[in-house]
Amino acid sequence: MRYFTQVFIFLVITFLFGIILNKIDKIEQLEKELEYNNCTIDSLHHEIDTLQWENQIWDFNLSNNTVHLLSAMIFVESSNDDLAYNPNEDAVGCLQIRKCMVKDVNRILRRQKSDLNFSYDDRWNRHKSIKMFDIYCKHYGLTTAEQMARCWNGGPRGMQNEMTAGYWKKVKSQLDG
Repeated sequence: MRYFTQVFIFLVITFLFGIILNKIDKIEQLEKELEYNNCTIDSLHHEIDTLQWENQIWDFNLSNNTVHLLSAMIFVESSNDDLAYNPNEDAVGCLQIRKCMVKDVNRILRRQKSDLNFSYDDRWNRHKSIKMFDIYCKHYGLTTAEQMARCWNGGPRGMQNEMTAGYWKKVKSQLDG
């Protein structure tokens, strides 16, 4: 009888241990699924942020088909990669922002007596990069898609710089395609 009790207890413990291991495996599987879903949600948040900023930016009275200008520029600049980095120019993020652009936007904000200020690390953040783009375009009175693209690429006098015409051609190709 004692042997039967020990075997029974061993079987019950083994059964319960199996159930616990099964639950642990299920929890690990659900954690992996949750992590994957969080990545998907983060990606969708980036897309939503871009679309919201586009809607605000397009409150300008723009000519041409500019609804997707920002998306086209992000594609041309970084292939939609928020972590894109060009070490030759120290250009960072989805809009490939250089330090001189951050300095210019911060100068604009100081002139406007704004408390907002961007750091170089903000270039890695899509939402903040788009905000810098918005501030820049509004300050320089850029109202057409071509002006926005060429001046973003070549500075405030980008429209006079023939080098920016090639950039505009790439962006326009994305808009038309």
